[in-house]
Amino acid sequence: MFGGFALVCLIAVAGCGGGERQDEDEPEGDFAVDVVAAMFPKQQKLAQSSNLVITVRNAGDEAVPNVAVTVRGLSYRATAQGLANSERPQFVVNGVVREIGGLPEAKDATPLGCDTAYVNTWACGRLKPGAEKTFLWKVTAVKAGPYEIAWRIAAGLDGRAKAVSEGDGQAPSGSFTGTVSDKAPDVRIADDGKTVVSGTR
Repeated sequence: MFGGFALVCLIAVAGCGGGERQDEDEPEGDFAVDVVAAMFPKQQKLAQSSNLVITVRNAGDEAVPNVAVTVRGLSYRATAQGLANSERPQFVVNGVVREIGGLPEAKDATPLGCDTAYVNTWACGRLKPGAEKTFLWKVTAVKAGPYEIAWRIAAGLDGRAKAVSEGDGQAPSGSFTGTVSDKAPDVRIADDGKTVVSGTR
């Protein structure tokens, strides 16, 4: 599904800006990593928000250079003729207000401080031995039907540092499968006029 998990830069080298690359001086080697938790609701509804959570632990004796996760499947490829862009979201990433330079700014609710110039990949930096890092995406289902979201862990961005499971020596990976119902979630506005709650009174 991932096509070897090739990490392809979204923008040309000329557009990547100056300064050091995110993968500059990446060490070479295998780094033992455990997936402590991987959670995403199996049954969902249109317009329902949910959390996609992956928690990674450094199971080795050396620091992981740049722990990263690649996620595929939040969107799907439409088959209708004549589309300029066939990529359509099944889940959209929610927005969240974050303060940048002292001013509020709307940002995607993806792992904080882990954005990269690579497709569907978030890298959160050095992970000390025994330490854990939780990757969190807040998303909303916008298309009904079955879904499959695949994920894979890496220890760096250019392939020299490899994340491996202790058991089989392969990169930790997995997938979430389930269904998005076309029935909207049962929600209402609470008496304070602002809070959104599930269920009836």
